[in-house]
Amino acid sequence: MLYRFIAAFIFIALAHSAQARPWLREKETTFTAVSVTGTNYLDTTSQTYVEYGLTSETTLIADIGTSRLYLGAVGGSATFSVRRALSASDAVHKWAYGVGVGASWTDVATKPHLRTALSWGKGINMREKTGWVTVEAATIWDIEEAQHVAKVDATVGLNFTPVTAAMFQFFNAFSDQYSIAKLAPSVIITPKNAKFSIHIGTETAIGDFENSAVKFGLWRKF
Repeated sequence: MLYRFIAAFIFIALAHSAQARPWLREKETTFTAVSVTGTNYLDTTSQTYVEYGLTSETTLIADIGTSRLYLGAVGGSATFSVRRALSASDAVHKWAYGVGVGASWTDVATKPHLRTALSWGKGINMREKTGWVTVEAATIWDIEEAQHVAKVDATVGLNFTPVTAAMFQFFNAFSDQYSIAKLAPSVIITPKNAKFSIHIGTETAIGDFENSAVKFGLWRKF
């Protein structure tokens, strides 16, 4: 079932983000993240992720990506969602939920989906360094068929200096016939007095280390 394999790959490759977290954007502020990923086998993905603070309690999110496998298969996915806080703004432990709609597509079919998510996070301190830890559990529901992809993404980040930070992420996604787990260490460089950050890292599927990916991204706040 080639389509099902491609659809699962697209969901897994594109549905995770470095910004999967419970913190909301301030009202009328915007965050964008654009990234490109390539593997040793010439699999490539590109992703555009946008957050907009509609109100102090509501953040709008757009997550759009495309993928090309080295075998020639091409596809993409787009999800538009809303994130709402479940905890107080001054709570130590932050909770939020998200609900969204979207679709994935290949050169032969288009599949609409729903996305539901629950995220948790908190700030951390380690040897006089500040950082953050987040966990997000999400499910992508195929509207036309009784299929779904469940995901659990975890992130630990640490600010080493005002310019550099390190981030380690673990992505796990699975459906009834397909599963994958990825490790993604990266660094974030924010030049002084700049409104943008450079994100450089790798992504490696456990059990498929030979096909590790290199990722380059650009983050910006408005």
